[in-house]
Amino acid sequence: MQVGTLDEIHRYPVKSMLGETLAEARVGELGIPGDRAWAIRDEQRGGIQGGKKLPGLMGCAARYLEPPGSGPAPAPEISLPDGARFLASDPDAAQRIGAAIGRELTLWPIVPAENLEHYRRSAPDHPDLQQELRAIFGREPGEPLPDIGRLPPEILVNASPPGTYFDAFPLLLLSRQSLASLQRAAPDSHIDVRRFRPNLLLDAANGAAYPEQDWIGRSLRIGEARLEVALGCPRCVMTTHGFADLPRDPRIMRSLVKAAGGNLGVYARVETPGRVRTGDPVELLPGA
Repeated sequence: MQVGTLDEIHRYPVKSMLGETLAEARVGELGIPGDRAWAIRDEQRGGIQGGKKLPGLMGCAARYLEPPGSGPAPAPEISLPDGARFLASDPDAAQRIGAAIGRELTLWPIVPAENLEHYRRSAPDHPDLQQELRAIFGREPGEPLPDIGRLPPEILVNASPPGTYFDAFPLLLLSRQSLASLQRAAPDSHIDVRRFRPNLLLDAANGAAYPEQDWIGRSLRIGEARLEVALGCPRCVMTTHGFADLPRDPRIMRSLVKAAGGNLGVYARVETPGRVRTGDPVELLPGA
């Protein structure tokens, strides 16, 4: 059953930086080649970090000058908010990013999964776990926290699944209808897809407010690829940060918690690799 079409394909070469839009991509076991293939390590706090704790990264951007293949991704070109551009492989790349966001850091391509210390989470900023989680997920007292027990267990001790830099799953799907529903719930906020960083932006066919939430536990066929929709994406404080022309806006999380339980979009695994193209139909496959 067709439930929509593939509207946009997004790839983010450096974790938490703005990325690039593609007309097509071959989706593999680890998602789109080159997606989140580089990341920042905070040498003051320790550990791989993203926009949750280093919001300045969200105003930077990255793109590939040559397309990634099946091996390690090439060094992308990084753009800073002041317009400066350089390659991630330049000797002073990390220093220039650090100077732009006011933090001592290093820049890393993906390293082997066996190097667990590289992926280990840094020490929390708050001694109280509830306070730490509320800071990460942008939740106020009285608002429910996400059920982190549903996430892959390895990310409870690691910043990402070892051998990758994505948050939890290789793909994030989001519909235009969900963005429009959140905009209606937050009429005074600027709901922009750049705040939510999907890999695949879909135009859903049904009239549900947040249609992709109905696909959890089911499989989709998009182009040649078959995807398993794993769970809803619990949104974090990144969605409220200001960057580029978007203002800081904590009201977004207030509206998102009230309207959709704090989730927007869905995480997916790749069951069958294959090429996807904008305009491809999105088919909901029969359940088991």
